[in-house]
Amino acid sequence: MDAAAAEQSKGEQRIGLLNGFAAYGMWGLVPLFWPLLKPSGAGEILAHRMAWSLVVVGIALLIVRRWAWAGELIRQPRKLGLVTIAAGVITINWGVYIWAVNSGHVVEASLGYFINPLVTIAMGVLILGERLRPVQWAAVAVGLAAVLVLAFGYGQPPWISLCLAFSFATYGLAKKKVGLSGLESLAAETAIQFLPAVGFLVWLGVQGDATFGTEGVGHGALLAATGVVTAIPLVCFGAAAIRVPLATLGMLQYLAPVFQFLLGILYFHEAMPPERWAGFGLVWLALTLLTWDALRGARRNAVRLSAARKAAAAPPVPAAPVAGRATEPMTPAAGRESETAV
Repeated sequence: MDAAAAEQSKGEQRIGLLNGFAAYGMWGLVPLFWPLLKPSGAGEILAHRMAWSLVVVGIALLIVRRWAWAGELIRQPRKLGLVTIAAGVITINWGVYIWAVNSGHVVEASLGYFINPLVTIAMGVLILGERLRPVQWAAVAVGLAAVLVLAFGYGQPPWISLCLAFSFATYGLAKKKVGLSGLESLAAETAIQFLPAVGFLVWLGVQGDATFGTEGVGHGALLAATGVVTAIPLVCFGAAAIRVPLATLGMLQYLAPVFQFLLGILYFHEAMPPERWAGFGLVWLALTLLTWDALRGARRNAVRLSAARKAAAAPPVPAAPVAGRATEPMTPAAGRESETAV
């Protein structure tokens, strides 16, 4: 790789890192946004998020002119079914998260995204038949112990955290099987969500419980902005995913729950008794084990790849000549090859 190409690669990685920080930073700070939408309830906020997200993503697709995937998706019932499952579980995830934040459970919601990697690993074993390394088994065991400690601390299992973790892990599994990019996947999912969301909003309006249009222009604009709040971090994430190594992206994913956790304690002043600190400490220990194992694996793979590249680039070692036959070709064909080489 020449100097110009190396500098360009470094520039691309810097852009990717900035986009990654932006994506996870926005996801980490989003608990500050949902309370602004009160007096709207969680159900109304969720419905607006589903509806306006399709509008924003549709505009983005019009700009980039990427529509060919839609026809292909419609002609593949299995993929369409997986997209429907993804739309269903992300609806649950969004709804629970909005309700949790606006009900004073930001810390417990952040826990859901801390334990999500552990749930993803467990689902990989149970559903995909993946095999774990010893360190990964240890991390899963520590994570299970953390859930038990937190169940003791809360007086019940941390249902909000578990619901967020399992719904998001299922969402990730479905998206992996579908194989669409972030923008296209969100477009397909929100297209499925759109009619139920609009139907619910119409029903709220008929019941006289809708706040859109009744709480002022500013409130209506904030509800419409839920589509932007959903789409922009995803676009930044997509820009990061194609520019930075997967190991780096895996490290960045912890920014969002860290920000959410700090907001829950420092801004929303949620209680953190000792048993909850103990549970979170175990979760962080499990994530440390996972991160260390992932970095070690990435380092090993990099060494192997570097060795393979050097071996491929090295000139071939000529075979040692056989004594007494160095100047005579074995066959007429061999002789012709020698002439051709000359």
